[in-house]
Amino acid sequence: MTIHRRTLLTTAAAAATLGFATGAMAQDKLKVGFIYVGPIGDGGWTHEHDQGRLAVEKEFGDQVETVYVENVAEGPDAERVMTQMVLNGAGLVFTTSFGFMDSTVNVAKKFPKVKFEHATGYKRSDNLSTYSARFYEGRAVQGTIAGRMTKSNVIGYIGSFPIPEVIRGINSAYIHAKKVNPDVQFKIVWAYTWFDPAKEADAAKVLIEQGADVILQHTDSTAPHAAAKEKGGVYTFGQASDMAEYAPMPRISSIIDNWAPYYIARTKAVIDGTWESKDTWDGIGPGMVKIGEFSDEIPAEVQAEAKELMEKIASGAYHPFTGPLKKQDGSDWLKEGETADDGTLAGLNFYVEGIVGEIPK
Repeated sequence: MTIHRRTLLTTAAAAATLGFATGAMAQDKLKVGFIYVGPIGDGGWTHEHDQGRLAVEKEFGDQVETVYVENVAEGPDAERVMTQMVLNGAGLVFTTSFGFMDSTVNVAKKFPKVKFEHATGYKRSDNLSTYSARFYEGRAVQGTIAGRMTKSNVIGYIGSFPIPEVIRGINSAYIHAKKVNPDVQFKIVWAYTWFDPAKEADAAKVLIEQGADVILQHTDSTAPHAAAKEKGGVYTFGQASDMAEYAPMPRISSIIDNWAPYYIARTKAVIDGTWESKDTWDGIGPGMVKIGEFSDEIPAEVQAEAKELMEKIASGAYHPFTGPLKKQDGSDWLKEGETADDGTLAGLNFYVEGIVGEIPK
């Protein structure tokens, strides 16, 4: 069910009192809340999180009640919506966008008996966990396919915001496209949005005008696929969700975020009383990142190459950030055979050698 936003009590004393009452109230049914940055019908990021919510309902039946609010702006309004959700009885809250981080921290402090889970962030507390997927593993697979499929040797990339999560993906895709096609170059357009079909379509059109015949995206709508289909002869990849309605052309594969097992496990932990604050960062191996079905547009030998890479990543035999690698300015980053540690990747704020252009500040 969807929570309709209402006016909140704004005094700290009232919030604290109500928060204590909510946390202390014995409930037979756990109310699990989800805060979404976009609409559940976006076909991408929010859609997949909502599929996870539905999986929780299916798994636990009448043991749980799930609620959600979609289209929540990152910023002060998010804190208001989270607070209202807790005051309405939520005992576990998932906040599903990077820009919700500080709001989640603030609300978690007000309601210490409620459990909070924040996606893609790094700030934790006793009642606040963090979780994310190693999207860069999927980008390595996409980069390999893109490098093989491009005829113009120009690959376009639609970035949302210049945060480490997005920069990791750009670097990983470029590294692996370059491995299979030394002549490849990347063109990057920053949309400064997670979900805005008009902006995303415009970004795709700009990249196509710049010669890109393969487009990757770190935004949430299917608009770039529609723009590519209209142009013709341009390949795309589904982002966060399969976006298979555009297969076999222009969408030739996808990165799929599989949140359901995590949401089920964390809900069960609250029900069982075993929930603890922790950080989770899983990828292809554990199944949090999946690669969508390959279109027949991808030649069999390229499919085999991509599948082999997936298997190596899943088994731990290969890490997408393995040296030798240099930074964009030519300075050394990783030596031969050296792999990037999680701390560096979590805060990655530079391009690798070969990518043209500056990361916006």
